[in-house]
Amino acid sequence: MLALFFITLPAQAQQSELKKSSTQRVVRIIDGDTVILKDKTRVRLVGIQAPKLPLGRKDHKEWPLGTASKEFLSRLVLNKEVTLYYGGQRRDRYGRALAHLFVKDGLWVQGEILSAGMARVYTFPDNHAIAPEMLAQEQAARQDRRGIWALSYYDPKDHKQAAKYTNSFQLIDGTVRNVAKVRGTYYLNFGRDWKKDFTVVIKSRAARKFIKAGQNPESYLGKKIEIRGWLKYYNGPMIEATHPEQITIIQ
Repeated sequence: MLALFFITLPAQAQQSELKKSSTQRVVRIIDGDTVILKDKTRVRLVGIQAPKLPLGRKDHKEWPLGTASKEFLSRLVLNKEVTLYYGGQRRDRYGRALAHLFVKDGLWVQGEILSAGMARVYTFPDNHAIAPEMLAQEQAARQDRRGIWALSYYDPKDHKQAAKYTNSFQLIDGTVRNVAKVRGTYYLNFGRDWKKDFTVVIKSRAARKFIKAGQNPESYLGKKIEIRGWLKYYNGPMIEATHPEQITIIQ
């Protein structure tokens, strides 16, 4: 059985970035990051991605530790009262609530899951509140090889191998060899052939967010970074960076 590492959200972040909403009892666990409340609200635990389950979908296989992540979340919140906190977009296209969950005793559910290594941080441009706190919990789990981080399946992939993993959410690392700017869009190139090698794309609107956050895309030149996001294939494997929290400078 996985141990529980109890975490509370820093009060300053709670007050400044999250808005308190309703309190409800959790009556059902769908998977490691989705629950149903007593009033039938389906809640997607925002900011994380737990190992997936097939859930009746044809040709979908369970990811490693998919069942374990569901069981872990069950022990945390099933039949307990939780309070929803919002830090960005409140609903997704499926009508699910996008919220941080807190149990009555102050337990921050996302932080607990990340600390135990039962999910990865997965933020969006319209929903990335308290990302630094989430990334810190993930990093601690990675260092100790807890949960999913003990499995090579979830390891960050080297940029040279990125083409093998397209059409999936991945963490990719490598050194930025070249930064090109074309009509306001930045291209962080990791190899000599931009049509085949891995690239990070930062479009003009997103670039303004990076610059405002003190992370000018040009500053990544020569740096070894880790980028997380949906890996696509367009002129080689690529990830579009829509907000600064997707990129971590390794060295």
